[in-house]
Amino acid sequence: MLLSMTGFGEARLQRDGLAVAVELRSINSRYLKISVRCGEGFGALEPQVETRLREKFHRGTIQVNVRIDRAHAADDYQVDIDVLDAYRQALSGWCRKAGVEEEVLLSGLLALPGVIREGGGSTQAAGEAWPVLEEALDEAVEKLTQMRAEEGAAMETDLRANCQAARECVDRIETRAPQVVDDYRARLKERLGRVLAEYEVSLEPADLIKEVGLFAERSDISEEIVRLRSHFDQFESICSLTESNGRKLEFLTQEMFRETNTIGSKANDVEIAREVIEIKAAVERMREMIQNVE
Repeated sequence: MLLSMTGFGEARLQRDGLAVAVELRSINSRYLKISVRCGEGFGALEPQVETRLREKFHRGTIQVNVRIDRAHAADDYQVDIDVLDAYRQALSGWCRKAGVEEEVLLSGLLALPGVIREGGGSTQAAGEAWPVLEEALDEAVEKLTQMRAEEGAAMETDLRANCQAARECVDRIETRAPQVVDDYRARLKERLGRVLAEYEVSLEPADLIKEVGLFAERSDISEEIVRLRSHFDQFESICSLTESNGRKLEFLTQEMFRETNTIGSKANDVEIAREVIEIKAAVERMREMIQNVE
């Protein structure tokens, strides 16, 4: 089963006075890269989120956006007595100095910066939020994985079709290969016959056989065909595994290119050259698609 590296998953959960929203966006990448944003006050949870995702995914760039809202409790707010008293003394002293007879109201002092401190988003609060976040994160991961699996299934169908098209080209090359040597023998015999007749010189059959044998050896592509078919078999076997492995598939396409290029350079035949072009086109389509396989 192949998995695409592109997908989206989200989840929302409300429990224990917490409202958690998780969004996961995944795109292709050669390695696994995870970027997590948990919002102000909950940054302590980011390493836990990343660790959780690394257990689930192996390749791709994953962007994680987490929003956590929680109902405030009475102990979330604290009055800084020292700051409050400093404000009161400063204002009282200014009133006396300026001759202003006005009472310093407590409500006004409480609105000044630094008097009320919010305790929400502390390390303790982050720890309390983790069980709810973990559940929402797992739900978002499940949706992301499902989307990646559906796209991966479509990609697998296309990859297998291209692999089969390349196989058929190899079959035609194998059928054509013996004819290449026969054609070379006929052309060589005809050319030598014209030249030798012109100069009234004879040629020993053994010399002709030797030359044709050398050509057959130089143009022999049987090993390349065997290896290419082996690569096709391995490719389809990996596609059938329960675990997606884009790196192995990428390596196999590189080897397919190498063997195909060798066939093209050794065969020395127009018809085989056409088939080589078709194989390379199919393998290139496979290679581009595999860039998005986990």
